[in-house]
Amino acid sequence: MPFHWELVIPLLLIAVLFFGAKRLPEIGSAAGQTIKEFQKAIHGRDTAEQAALPPAPDQDNTPR
Repeated sequence: MPFHWELVIPLLLIAVLFFGAKRLPEIGSAAGQTIKEFQKAIHGRDTAEQAALPPAPDQDNTPR
């Protein structure tokens, strides 16, 4: 899916009109922090779950 640069400027203008120029850096910072915490939680949970599970036994899945 190609990125549509022609949509960026109208979206930024709408954001400035809606939130104001002073609030945009705060909103961007909060969004970035949220994404970082979400990714950390996802990656941390995956390693914790893998460590908690016993290793899978080797099974022969060939049909008989």
